[in-house]
Amino acid sequence: MPQRQDGFFGSQTEQEDSTQPPNPHPLEEPPTIGESDMPPPEEVEEEMTDERREQLEKEKDAQRMYDEGMALKNSSRKSEQKIAYTFFLEAAKLNHTESLELVGFAHLFGDYLQQNVTRSLEILQDLADKGSPKAQMGLGFIYAAGIGTNSSQAKALVYYTFAALGGDPLAQMTLGYRYWSGIGVAQSCESALTYYRMVSNKVAEEVSVSGGAAVQRVRLHDEVENPGGNSAMLDDDLIQYYQFLADKGDVQAQVGLGQLNYQGGRGVEQNYGRALDYFQQAAAAGNANAMAFLGKMHSEGAGDAVKPDNNTAFQYFKKAAEQGNPVGQSGLGLMYMYGKGVEQDYSKAFKYFSQAAEQGWVDGQLQLGIMYYSGLGVRRDYKMAIKYFNLASQSGHVLAFYNLAQMHATGTGMMRSCHTAVELFKNVAERGRWSELMMEAHNQYKDGNSNSALVMYTLLAELGYEVAQSNVAYILDQGSRTHVVGQEEVYPRALLHWGRAAAQGYTVARVKLGDYHYYGYGTNIDYEIAATHYRLASEQQHNAQAMFNLGYMHENGLGMKKDIHLAKRFYDMAAETSTDAQVPVSLALMKLGILYGMEYLEQAGQSGQLWTVDLEGYFGAEWDIWLCTLLALLLGLVVLYRRTQR
Repeated sequence: MPQRQDGFFGSQTEQEDSTQPPNPHPLEEPPTIGESDMPPPEEVEEEMTDERREQLEKEKDAQRMYDEGMALKNSSRKSEQKIAYTFFLEAAKLNHTESLELVGFAHLFGDYLQQNVTRSLEILQDLADKGSPKAQMGLGFIYAAGIGTNSSQAKALVYYTFAALGGDPLAQMTLGYRYWSGIGVAQSCESALTYYRMVSNKVAEEVSVSGGAAVQRVRLHDEVENPGGNSAMLDDDLIQYYQFLADKGDVQAQVGLGQLNYQGGRGVEQNYGRALDYFQQAAAAGNANAMAFLGKMHSEGAGDAVKPDNNTAFQYFKKAAEQGNPVGQSGLGLMYMYGKGVEQDYSKAFKYFSQAAEQGWVDGQLQLGIMYYSGLGVRRDYKMAIKYFNLASQSGHVLAFYNLAQMHATGTGMMRSCHTAVELFKNVAERGRWSELMMEAHNQYKDGNSNSALVMYTLLAELGYEVAQSNVAYILDQGSRTHVVGQEEVYPRALLHWGRAAAQGYTVARVKLGDYHYYGYGTNIDYEIAATHYRLASEQQHNAQAMFNLGYMHENGLGMKKDIHLAKRFYDMAAETSTDAQVPVSLALMKLGILYGMEYLEQAGQSGQLWTVDLEGYFGAEWDIWLCTLLALLLGLVVLYRRTQR
């Protein structure tokens, strides 16, 4: 039987006896060999046996080293994960395919092995020629991004297509995004739907009823602009504070840390052992939430920490449900719905799911949707199914998105909508296990490894992650020293990724597009295109920076008609939209007032020689910035004077 090999980038089937070439003419008689040319039968058999025995020994050694490496790689400790690659390197020397794939990508990313794009390209090219879908995906990415070689979208598309046909989910996801956005191919909603549905089916199969681990998406730009305001990551000091409270017997801290370790995310790695310990402490104090989560752990199993045990799960769920806990009620509903440890009873399942859903618990909402959709214990009702799937999707449950996508794709209970189905399937696909690379890239960037972070984010950007696209553009925009991208390509590539992120609705990216066309970064200076991007950001996303920029452009007649009144209007809108814009708007309005007064006096014929002075000739083209600086200093002196008078 073929063996299924699972890895970070998907799974593939290893064919038995792949080293033996098939007979090209199986029905033909073999050519006759003269007796004098034939070696004795026992010598041939002995020679073949020795060669085969040696080959089998090498294969066993390679597989053993690969298995040992995977055991270490699946550890939560970074040090053990690095040691794992010493085993993969040894197995790779024996031409072990899965090990070569891991080594190739490790050299590409530079996370566990030294970054060596040339070596990565050699390994992946050799594997791709032998038909490895993962290697074909890697080559497609290298040619698409132009990393270590000249960019070739035609070659990238060929390799992506072969990898997708081989079942690689990342290649399927990439093609889904390309057909959705029309990148290198003709835009096609139906083709995008086909590819995204393939990936979503795999993601849905791997997701537990609980919805899976949380996906953290940290924007580097927002992290810098709003330090301390990023809720996606928990500060180490805060975690230590909660641990201190938990050790002192604080039940809420114990439950919170238990959930954090159980689900992972926000900078905390998934750790079932710790989660079990915290939940047991809180459950001993009578906390219903802790009992319910202990029920979930025993029902679904939690790695090596907890093995599935329906009887124990039922007892915990029952204790929690008796206290009105929605997690416990939903857990009991699941046990009755699927007959896990109890007799299957749809009516009891419906009762418990309804109780949980009334309290807003996402699992109860999802399961009610499934019962209405399938007609389990209730009359089939697609409208009710849609209602509960929508409620569950508002809490971010991946299976709710998946079920809604299927209904939109097939037109079940609603008008068929390819556009909506693709958006929902894309959401599901982006929650696959490859999303873990997002946090790995963030950690690499924080550790100062901008080259590794850039390659990881670029791969995720190819998959269609908007956050990754904006992060690639941000790293390039900041002028980080990188050998991955040539200096002359930095701004053009940043412009490309800002454009893709803006197309997916990221406001800052839209403003950046305006800035790049205004200043001529990676493109020619074009004030009209810059104004178009600013206007889109202003009208569609109410961005204060875009409004301010439009005011400035109206004031100076850049790319649009010079109009002081429209300039004031946009300045006022910027101040109303954001409090941060009030100070620069005040300075701009003061300058605008001076200019308006000068213009008025000049038109009234009351100006002297002062008003005929060519300010640009004396102070340069940026004389208005000097004026604003002077006004700011005057404003600061006024504020300082008033404070000293108090």
